[in-house]
Amino acid sequence: MLNIRTDLALEAKEMCEDENKKIDGVKVEENLINGIKVTNVKITEDVGERIMGKPKGSYITIDIPEFTHYNGELRDELSRVLGKELKHIINSIVKIDKSMTAMVVGLGNWNITPDSLGPKVVSKLMITRHLKQLIPDKIDERIRPVCAISPGVLGLTGIETSEIISGIVGKIKPNIIICIDSLASRKVDRVNSTIQISDTGISPGSGVQNRRMELSEKALGVPVIALGVPTVVDAATMASDTIDLVLNEMIAKSKSGGEFYNILKSLDREEKRKLILEVLNPYSQNTMVTPKDVDIIIESIAKILSTGINIALQPELNAKEINAFLD
Repeated sequence: MLNIRTDLALEAKEMCEDENKKIDGVKVEENLINGIKVTNVKITEDVGERIMGKPKGSYITIDIPEFTHYNGELRDELSRVLGKELKHIINSIVKIDKSMTAMVVGLGNWNITPDSLGPKVVSKLMITRHLKQLIPDKIDERIRPVCAISPGVLGLTGIETSEIISGIVGKIKPNIIICIDSLASRKVDRVNSTIQISDTGISPGSGVQNRRMELSEKALGVPVIALGVPTVVDAATMASDTIDLVLNEMIAKSKSGGEFYNILKSLDREEKRKLILEVLNPYSQNTMVTPKDVDIIIESIAKILSTGINIALQPELNAKEINAFLD
C-alpha cells in the first residue's frame, strides 16, 4: 500500500476506519466551543496503540475555522480555546503553582518557512524565568517562571535535538516541557487548519520520514506535551487522492461499462503507487507541498499558539496583562 504520511491522530483513526479495521481501545469525544470544533482521540489500550501506530494518550484536535487568519476576533477566540485545552492537559499532569518552571521548545528550521513554526512561536512567548531569578522582588508574584529554546535541526547544528534538550533539562530541571513543531497531514484541507495537542511527547520529523530521537517523558524524565500544526502535505498522497477522485468521476460517467470501465476499476493501490513514484522520481521521498501564502499563515498561527501557551502557563493573568508584559 501507498505509504501515507501523517502526524495527526485523527487522520490515523480515519485511515484505520477506511480500511474497515475495528479500532478497539480508542475513544473519541467531540465538542463545539464557541463555534470551534474540538475532538479528543484517546488511545487507552495496547491494541489501539498498535492499530493506530501512536502511543497511548490523549490527542486533542482543534479545527481552525475558515478565514481565521484574517479575523482578529476569531484568532483571539481560538487562542482562548487552545489555552483552555492546554491548561487542562497541564493540570492533569502536574500541579501549576508559582514555583513551577515550564520549558517551551520550538522545534524546526527557521530558514524554511513551513518548518519555522516552532521558533516563531518561541519568539512571541512571555519569558520570565530569568526575571524571577534576577529581580524576584520586582516581579508580580502571580507570574510563573517560563523559559524557552529553539534548538534548530540536526542539519544546522550537527547535534541531535534530544541531546540538546536533555542537557538543558538536566541543568534547569523544568516541571513540564511543551514542544512545538510543524506537522505533516495527509489531506490538503487540514494543512494550516488544524491544531493538535498531545500528552505523549513527539518524534521530530516523523511526518516527513525524517524521524529523530523522541522527546518524551520516558526519554527526558519530564512530562512532555506536544503542540503542532500541519503545514505540509506529502505530494505522493496528494497525487493518490487526485487519482482516486478522477477515477471515481470517470467510472461514474461510464454508463456502458465494458473494457474501459473494467480497466479503470481494476487499477489497484500497488499499480497506483508505482505510477506515482515513477512520476515523482527521483524526488518521491522528499516532495512536500504547502500553500503559496504559507509565510503569512505561519505568522498568524504562531501568534495563535503563543497566545494560547501564554494563557495556559500564566493562568492568573488576563490577556491585557500578558500583552502589556510583551510590549
